[in-house]
Amino acid sequence: MLWFGGAMTASPTPAPGRTPTRTPTPWPSTDTTVITDAGLETWLIFERGFDLPAFAAYPLAGTPEGRAALVEYYGYYADIARSVGAAVVLEAPTWRANPEWAETLGHDRAQLETLITASVDLVAQLRWTDGQPFLVGGVVGPRGDGYRIDTQMTADEAADYHSFQIDCMARSGVDVVTALTMGYAEEAIGVVRAAQRSGVPAVIAFTLETDGRLPSGMSLGDAIEATDAATGGYPTHYMINCAHPTHFDQVLDQSASWIDRIGGLRANASALSHAELDEMVELDDGDPADLAERYVALRSLLPGLHVVGGCCGTDQRHVAAIANAWSAIA
Repeated sequence: MLWFGGAMTASPTPAPGRTPTRTPTPWPSTDTTVITDAGLETWLIFERGFDLPAFAAYPLAGTPEGRAALVEYYGYYADIARSVGAAVVLEAPTWRANPEWAETLGHDRAQLETLITASVDLVAQLRWTDGQPFLVGGVVGPRGDGYRIDTQMTADEAADYHSFQIDCMARSGVDVVTALTMGYAEEAIGVVRAAQRSGVPAVIAFTLETDGRLPSGMSLGDAIEATDAATGGYPTHYMINCAHPTHFDQVLDQSASWIDRIGGLRANASALSHAELDEMVELDDGDPADLAERYVALRSLLPGLHVVGGCCGTDQRHVAAIANAWSAIA
């Protein structure tokens, strides 16, 4: 498979018995441009020739060759952010680092926690201490497939399931937990509740089909409103990821209150559907300049949009084009 604002209502506090490893970096204000990274897994596979069973990148944090590739990858986005004077949030390679996916790779929970910690530490070591904020994110992916919903959890089940990974990342000192490619609201709500219990901020990114709806069939607005209602508006903001702008620009209702809660975008390079991408054996990397123009065009539809990066098929070329186009009119 080729995958892939509003303010918090309360300040997160560490869970009982947990001692944070450092003082977290607070999220920048919404008038600050934040650069994030791109399609890590597709870059590793198609640009660096890695085999990623289960589309999992987190095991690379445990090998010298893997760590070198990850440092190269994240370095591109730190440099792009510096070049345009933006803040940056770099997301640890932990999209598949949840218990059931780890089990398919032969990792028990102790091994998984070691690799999650190594993943977060690798990104944290790139942190700068001067200039704009540098945040370290911990990515949470779906329990199941990123494009299809085979089994749907309740919100409580999702919170229990994702709590292991989120607790590990909280102990590792992430500044924020980012759930990418959420396909239904109940799983998103569960991730947020687990983050609340662990005392870390949360960002939720929903993926959308070509009709602008989640894979579950729920509308984007309903998913945002349901998640906010169930969690007291805890998410720092929401994002759209693993979809092309042509898939959702028609559903962005500027008169709706939920539109202000969308703070970030990590779009695919390709305008193909999830089903079409699933069948591809060659990468469709689209047109970086065209994608950048589409991001800029969305500014008028998404007043809270300030976090920009990429998803499947994108790399440093796309994010550099987006950052330069964005900063030119900031």
